[in-house]
Amino acid sequence: MRVRFYNGRILAMDGDMEVRRGEVWVQGNRIVYVGENGVQEGGKAGSQAVLRGEMSWDREIDLDGNLIMPGFANAHTHSAMTFLRSYADDLPLQEWLEKQVFPMEAKLTGEDIYELSKLAILEYLTSGITSNFDMYFHPEMIARASIDCGFRTVMVSSLNNFNSSPEEMEQEYLRFRDYHELIGYQLGFHGEYTTSEELLKKVAALSEKYQAPVFAHNSETRREVEECIGRHGKTPTAYLDSLGMFQYGGGGYHCIHMTDEDIRIFRDRGLTAVTNPGSNTKLSSGIARISDMLDAGVRIAIGTDGPASNNCLDMFREMFLVTGLAKLKEENAAAVPAGEVLKMAVSGGARGMGLTDCGCLAEGKLADLIVVDLKQPNMQPINNVVKNLVYSGSKANVKLTMVNGRVLYEDGKFFVGTEPEEIYEKASRIMKRMME
Repeated sequence: MRVRFYNGRILAMDGDMEVRRGEVWVQGNRIVYVGENGVQEGGKAGSQAVLRGEMSWDREIDLDGNLIMPGFANAHTHSAMTFLRSYADDLPLQEWLEKQVFPMEAKLTGEDIYELSKLAILEYLTSGITSNFDMYFHPEMIARASIDCGFRTVMVSSLNNFNSSPEEMEQEYLRFRDYHELIGYQLGFHGEYTTSEELLKKVAALSEKYQAPVFAHNSETRREVEECIGRHGKTPTAYLDSLGMFQYGGGGYHCIHMTDEDIRIFRDRGLTAVTNPGSNTKLSSGIARISDMLDAGVRIAIGTDGPASNNCLDMFREMFLVTGLAKLKEENAAAVPAGEVLKMAVSGGARGMGLTDCGCLAEGKLADLIVVDLKQPNMQPINNVVKNLVYSGSKANVKLTMVNGRVLYEDGKFFVGTEPEEIYEKASRIMKRMME
């Protein structure tokens, strides 16, 4: 497909946050031109010398002044947990996991995860999310759902004392890292508190063997940190680092109860702290030290977490909470400005997930992009597009979501190979069976 987006505002995020007027061309799954409107007949468009006069378009989209920008990268989620949306609520994390989540998850089949992941993908698309970092069971089913829908997913192992093994994770790593252009895989484990030291040492050995990053839940609750200190005399971050876990990078999900030493380790190891403010707020886990991490030079990304703990897969809400909660925590309205938050949601997530060809609009990059409707009341007047996106933007403003050069969502309609009503019906049937 050759698609031309023209007559729009462009937020390329390719080195600055400036909004320019212009157009974007997509050929296949790549961006081939980002620049001014009205390239003259025969004029060059970038080093690939795609000529305006020679280009025949499959589709030309008049943006009519609306915004085109790179899609959001959801850097931590458990997609198939859609089945628990609004089922296990109003409980603290440990009780929520042990009494509600784990017993229900034991009833899941691989086919369930396939169908439930597709439901999450629909919601990602409505929120302008073009890739996700998915930690859940049955990776083959997650991969199949993403490929069938045309969505980009990087999977990460959820190894712990109760499921999987280092040997199985290694097999999955070798299988899925080059499985499909839409699929990636990273080493990982659920968390220190669910994974024995014997297993953790084997994960660190795999990281050393493949010189690969490692990801896990980290310092999500005060109880988690205190119990880790009781077991090992160290915080989760310091303990894992002492095992050689982060020699090749990686990151942590939540990262709320971080000490100054933890923050230094994240900075020095080049780790990504993935903040999940919606889930953290709902589970009353705490407020992450985002301002301190930014000041220290820590890489930060944003994730929605799963739809059981959030319950909404909405990057706009997450962005507002990142900055809003930081301002409250610091008692400083200038803390964590909008531009930094938008970088976390786009390039920060892409970088953390290893998606080096995503995260900006530039020639040669993958065509993972969104169109944002600026002609709605919440985006007017257009005094500052970046601040509007973070402080007043909504998933209702997402007009179009393109992944890998394919339009998967546009003006309320999905193009994922299955009618949404069928996906909704199957999800309801799965939950009904499990409740019985």
